[in-house]
Amino acid sequence: DVEGGNTLAESLGKHPKIFSDLYCNMVDAGEAGGILDIILGRLATYLEKADALQRKVKSAMTYPSIVALVAIGATVFMLMFVIPVFAKMFTDFGGTLPAPTRIVMGLSNFLRDFWWVLGGSVVLLFIGYKQGRKHRKVSKRMDKALLDMPVLGNVLRKGSVARFTRTLGTLVGSGVPILQGLDITARTAGNIVIEDAVRETRDSISQGDSISEPLKRSEVFPPMVVQMIAVGEQTGAIDEMLNKIADFYDDEVDTAVEQLTSIIEPILIVFMGVVVGGMLIAMYLPMFKMASVM
Repeated sequence: DVEGGNTLAESLGKHPKIFSDLYCNMVDAGEAGGILDIILGRLATYLEKADALQRKVKSAMTYPSIVALVAIGATVFMLMFVIPVFAKMFTDFGGTLPAPTRIVMGLSNFLRDFWWVLGGSVVLLFIGYKQGRKHRKVSKRMDKALLDMPVLGNVLRKGSVARFTRTLGTLVGSGVPILQGLDITARTAGNIVIEDAVRETRDSISQGDSISEPLKRSEVFPPMVVQMIAVGEQTGAIDEMLNKIADFYDDEVDTAVEQLTSIIEPILIVFMGVVVGGMLIAMYLPMFKMASVM
């Protein structure tokens, strides 16, 4: 294509599944300004940092999910296979069982008889989540709920701020017009709440407003981010300021992930201890009664 007279950006644009608008617009700006080598270097740096940020956010969401699944799996295993062994022994013994033991045995019987209800509920929740993601209003509510979560929401919000500032700063620094840069940034936000805030900012700028004011009105971005962007606008170094914000929030994501791990781990360990230990105690109470009778 390039030998045929097309520009590199036009050639890359013919493969949208591989090269997004961000790639094409940065390459186009580099070709127009005669600094393609510099732009490609910036693009490589952006991709490295964006990939590192994505891995951090994924690890923050994966760790508690795995531990929670292990806890649920251990509980279900005990109710399905361990508790029935004790239940048969207690039934043969006869007599009135303690209340905690009867509760655990009831849960075990319910799970063994109606396990398909639990499995069906999980499948329905998964299907409902997938279908909800196809509807913008429902998907926006889901994204807002994620951002409002006590600990995980902090990680996701900081990751979204870092992604937004890194993308926009890289585009503006490469010579892409601010309106076009905001449009691309909105499409790569990864969160509909952030995307809508960026699109509203773009619309306000096209009507003569500044960048910081609509961002402030959206109440999505932290006040410090809005203030630093306002300073960048006043000094004419908006791209440098955006990249500084991105670097700062990259470190903040690291700290937030460590905090999430330090909080979630003991909570889940205590949860597993209470659930598993509670079931074991409930099963041993009749044994203590048997020993006292003997």
